[in-house]
Amino acid sequence: MAADDKTMFEIFRETDYNRGFHCIFYTDLEEHAREREIAKAASGETIYTGFVADDVKEAAREEIDRIVDELNEMEEDEAGMPKTSIEQRLAPYLVARPGEATH
Repeated sequence: MAADDKTMFEIFRETDYNRGFHCIFYTDLEEHAREREIAKAASGETIYTGFVADDVKEAAREEIDRIVDELNEMEEDEAGMPKTSIEQRLAPYLVARPGEATH
């Protein structure tokens, strides 16, 4: 798959008092908000990062949003989700990272 046929995303948790979970689709960021959004994600705790195929990006976004919503509904001290659970739920949408063999 060509590099421009996929979108990198990240699920992260804020490290400030809020500790909220969010997702970011890096290649979808608008120019005026790019630096601010990347800085926000970079200062957070990465929960999961990967690539989704552009032809299923909207469906992937919906599932990622559901995961983020579930994480935000959990008790703050117990909030979390195993990487394998996230990968299972996103399996129909994930593509290999650059330089990584496909599954």
